[in-house]
Amino acid sequence: MKANIHPDYNQTTITCASCGTVYTTGSTRKNLTIGICAHCHPFFTGQQKFVDTAGRIEKFTKRYGKKTASA
Repeated sequence: MKANIHPDYNQTTITCASCGTVYTTGSTRKNLTIGICAHCHPFFTGQQKFVDTAGRIEKFTKRYGKKTASA
C-alpha cells in the first residue's frame, strides 16, 4: 500500500437514536448515530405489522379470491 493516501481506520461507536443501543466497531468515521438498528427494527424483532390501507386486501379477495380456473 502507498503511504499517506489511506484514511485512518479507528475504533468507533455506533449509537441507535431509537433505542440507545451502542455498538463498537471499526470505521474511518468516529461516533456514528443511526436512526434504527437491528436491536429495535420491527423486521428483526418480530413485531412487524402489515397495515391494510383502505381495505386493499379485502378489495382484492372480493375481485379475484373466489374465481376458479376453468379448463
